[in-house]
Amino acid sequence: MTKPFPNQTDAYDVIVVGGGVVGCAMVRRFTLEGARVLLLEKSPDILSGASKGNSAILHTGFDAPTGSLELQCMKEGYREYLEIHAKMSLPLLRSGAMVVAWNDDDLQKLTGIVQQAHDNGIADVSLIDRSRVRALEPSLAFSALGAAEVPGEFLIDPWSAPLGYLLQAFMHGAQVKFNTEVIGGQFDGEIWSLDTTNGLMRGRTIINCAGLFGDLLEKKVLGNSNFSIYPRKGQFVVFDKAAARYLTNIILPVPNERTKGIVLTKTVYGNLLVGPTAEEQEDRIHAGLDSGVLRQLVDAAVERIPALEGMPVTATYAALRPATEKKEYRVHQIEGQNWITVGGIRSTGLTAALGIAKHVFSLYEGRHLPIPPASLQWPSLPNLAEHLTRDYQLPGYGEIICHCEMVTLREIENALASVLPPGDLGGLKRRTRACMGRCQGFYCGARVAELSTGHLSIPLATGVCHESR
Repeated sequence: MTKPFPNQTDAYDVIVVGGGVVGCAMVRRFTLEGARVLLLEKSPDILSGASKGNSAILHTGFDAPTGSLELQCMKEGYREYLEIHAKMSLPLLRSGAMVVAWNDDDLQKLTGIVQQAHDNGIADVSLIDRSRVRALEPSLAFSALGAAEVPGEFLIDPWSAPLGYLLQAFMHGAQVKFNTEVIGGQFDGEIWSLDTTNGLMRGRTIINCAGLFGDLLEKKVLGNSNFSIYPRKGQFVVFDKAAARYLTNIILPVPNERTKGIVLTKTVYGNLLVGPTAEEQEDRIHAGLDSGVLRQLVDAAVERIPALEGMPVTATYAALRPATEKKEYRVHQIEGQNWITVGGIRSTGLTAALGIAKHVFSLYEGRHLPIPPASLQWPSLPNLAEHLTRDYQLPGYGEIICHCEMVTLREIENALASVLPPGDLGGLKRRTRACMGRCQGFYCGARVAELSTGHLSIPLATGVCHESR
């Protein structure tokens, strides 16, 4: 491990600002490389910003810009996730994907998509005709004309993975401060002193992983920023679990210049998901739902899978992505100031997070002794995925608290008693799936409120468990 700086024993080697998936992966990488790391998160829990809402896909990078940093980080993140997921008991469900052409114009673009995948090193992507599409996905509408098949895509748990990254870092000495917003800072040429809502924090290097607020953090602390965040809202519809039987592959659209488009996919939680939309807005916090847009998503899903007609919708939610004025990742190092910004990480951040962390460490000026592999400790995450054994299927679970999602008393008690417990309702839901099923907490809300009394920074009112997923 590192030695303290002379006369600076209270300074961390690295302070990571922002507890999204990229921030959690960053803390893990730097901690395992031997650095003393502090994570600052302004919310009561991790994944409270852009990272709380995504399509939960582990991407191969087949359609990323060839030669880009995004592709490099996606491929490295994909590789490392496959390497470590079993050690953390993180679920992995191979689904494969198809980029489906629904009209003649899209059909003409498939050859270029396959060629780009091959240029990106994803050699198993191939063109398939409409008969093969129907053989693989018999519930798809007959209007599917053909597809680019991408067999290497997986479904994962988007909330347990970053929690696992942070837990492993925590096991090796990393520290976390929630409810701590950075409001200013000074650099003396060696050490940063960050002014926060929780006092002064001192560290040698700052890594800005503040997501939707990354440009504002730079302006507050550095005085200016070389990029600007333009929040992009994505709305999602979650169909009832009965819908999942109609789909195996992830169904992707042929993308356009602005967005990758609307996706149809199963989730590891046993639902079928459609979304996201791509709507520009100024508000960086609130992602409101629009009933008309949600109806359009349902109609689009039914158009592609006619059997979904009349299928109940379990949940709807919206999330914001930190888009910028450019499509590429905005990763840059401020020379002479011990500052690295990781900005503009949009829909591929879940896959790329581990790779981004590895890349940023390569930019870092500090040198540390990494923790020997033989000494690594690995957290074991509770399983929330439907294709694996759930806690209610094991003896001694106590009682079923949430009957929609089959969440047990033991799962909720373990989450609340863990070394990184949930700080709010959203964190508890992401750790257990409680209140996330058909009734959205109508029946289990009072019991969840009772069990969580005294544990959450924002207490639940008795019987209230409603929060946008």
